[in-house]
Amino acid sequence: MAASFKFDTAKLNWVHFEGSPRFDYPINYDLAILGSQVEIGALDFIMRWPPNSFCHFHRHLAATTTLVLEGEQNLFETNDDGATTHTIRKAGDYARSSGGDVHMERAGKNGALVFFGMQSRDGRLFETLDETHNVLATVTVEDWAAGRMAGAR
Repeated sequence: MAASFKFDTAKLNWVHFEGSPRFDYPINYDLAILGSQVEIGALDFIMRWPPNSFCHFHRHLAATTTLVLEGEQNLFETNDDGATTHTIRKAGDYARSSGGDVHMERAGKNGALVFFGMQSRDGRLFETLDETHNVLATVTVEDWAAGRMAGAR
């Protein structure tokens, strides 16, 4: 029996991110922190994207659990040889990664709502990168748990 599920986002505290002229793709998404335990390097959050919008190009530094709640998450991973692998995750799809992967995420034609659970030994979650993989910013559990979200922009 298939169950219908819709995550209620009305009471979440959303922070909006969008691109700047230095990015040549449409960055547009919102992020809400669900909970954190700074002392063990854990952070849970939800991201939502309007249709066909991207998040920043980045590298995960932490183990990450992903669950697509609504819509479609398109993952574009950059392999060591420079080739790109495209994976589509639909509502209900679950994934786990140990970190280190360089990628972008884009919503599908109906947008996306995705849960992320991250666990980091040293508190670093991910690095925002430019097109040649230079680090623009490093995001930490401590910063995001305290509401300091500028590191991702």
